[in-house]
Amino acid sequence: MAEAPIRLGMVGGGADAFIGAVHRIAARIDGHYDLVAGALSATPEKAHASAEALGLPRSYGSFEEMAEAEAGRADGIEAVAIVTPNHVHAPAAKAFLERGIHVICDKPLTSTLPDAEELAAVARASGALFVLTHNYTGYPVVRQARQMVAEGTLGALRLVQVEYVQDWMAGEAEGKQAEWRMDPARSGGGGSIGDIGTHAYNLACFVSGLTVDRLAADLHAFGAGRTLDDNAHVMMRWKGGAKGMLWCSQVAPGNENALKLRIYGERGGLEWCQEDPNYLWYTPLGEPKRLLTRNGAGATEANAAVSRVPGGHPEGYLEAFATIYSEAARAIHARRAGQDVPGDLLYPTIEDGLDGMRFIDACLRSARDESAWVTP
Repeated sequence: MAEAPIRLGMVGGGADAFIGAVHRIAARIDGHYDLVAGALSATPEKAHASAEALGLPRSYGSFEEMAEAEAGRADGIEAVAIVTPNHVHAPAAKAFLERGIHVICDKPLTSTLPDAEELAAVARASGALFVLTHNYTGYPVVRQARQMVAEGTLGALRLVQVEYVQDWMAGEAEGKQAEWRMDPARSGGGGSIGDIGTHAYNLACFVSGLTVDRLAADLHAFGAGRTLDDNAHVMMRWKGGAKGMLWCSQVAPGNENALKLRIYGERGGLEWCQEDPNYLWYTPLGEPKRLLTRNGAGATEANAAVSRVPGGHPEGYLEAFATIYSEAARAIHARRAGQDVPGDLLYPTIEDGLDGMRFIDACLRSARDESAWVTP
């Protein structure tokens, strides 16, 4: 018998918001959620207009009103998706966590490290689930890469290189998406390092299984009048001896969403590119490259488990996002039944979010002293 859909709410993500639409599609793909309530904008008028456009049964003028009202309903939401600018993540998440409502939150976790630490304490005390949508961890061949590294296929790791490069801010970036990302009060102290650098960092940690020991960061704003970085180079020394570098940029013409990961060990290497996400290149030392595909020959259990269609039929960004939502649903269903959360779920948690905020903070501290190696 199929599980009843999870009653989902949303904070932010109005009818014209890119990331709100992505979250709504991801929640629908595998049929685990019903979106029934929302506080979709910063003003009640816009929030109600968006709710009407999207056909939501219940609309609220603020997340505070929504959290209180939904917690008091017998048919209230069980989980909430928070898809706002960064500075709203912490207060909105706390409002729902304190009422026992599970949270699915966009990244980065918050706009400041102190806010992140406070939110993590609230999440731990609440007993509710907290899921962070680092969606790039949801791609099937990324799961295979993680499994191969964990099984020792590459041997001891030596190099972990990751980059996330865009060009949409290379000129005079305009519009709502650019406006809040350039505002320290809403975005936090990091620009590109917080927006896309955290994705790159999380992906490198997820696949390699390593933890950064020290880093040295060079953050720079090329755009005229910008106070937040639009380009960053970060040298990293991983615990265990591996070395690496992270490069993120939003001012590199010709790059749309070029997230790339390369991991090399003593016995071989792996390469993955998000713009060609169904392929993983594996090179055993001294042998020709081998192309591993999503749900194709050589796919591991971790790959096949999150593939939805036969090999050769492309899956991409929205489906990877849906994998995070579907794993969250499995966890919520387990909690409904009074069971432990299944141990095979790999969705990012509050601890991953806190780790990402410590990474941003370390980059900012290092960049203030150009010769500094710091510990996250």
